[in-house]
Amino acid sequence: MFSRDEAKKLRQEFWISFGKSFPRKWILYNTGIKDCSFKFHFDLKSAMVSMDIENQDLEKRLELWEKIISLQSLFKDEYLPEALFQDTVFLKNGKEISRVSVSLEHVSIHNKNTWQMTMEFLKENMAKFEDFFKEYEDIIRP
Repeated sequence: MFSRDEAKKLRQEFWISFGKSFPRKWILYNTGIKDCSFKFHFDLKSAMVSMDIENQDLEKRLELWEKIISLQSLFKDEYLPEALFQDTVFLKNGKEISRVSVSLEHVSIHNKNTWQMTMEFLKENMAKFEDFFKEYEDIIRP
């Protein structure tokens, strides 16, 4: 068990190490589409790469989500067959979003033995999300 400060230090160490191991400017929040972003996540049980649609206006979120869903077969066939498409996800803060994601289970940010595998997973899958976005950006854009 780690103290809060030790856990914070481990998280910082992981993300700094990830940035040094794979120096690249990721798209993340710079999609050019309001409330559409790519995210990395790594916690005590799993790692995840996702594309989140977070628009507070439900109609606008669903409009963008429908475009993403129209490309679902292409996304799964050409990029990430194991991708999970969720039209409704509730975040810890209660916010409702739509999400496309891939996850890696049985890894922990507190276990350095899983870090290399997790870094590879994050890098490879985010690159596929970005490739998809660049290829179909004209269709996805409002």
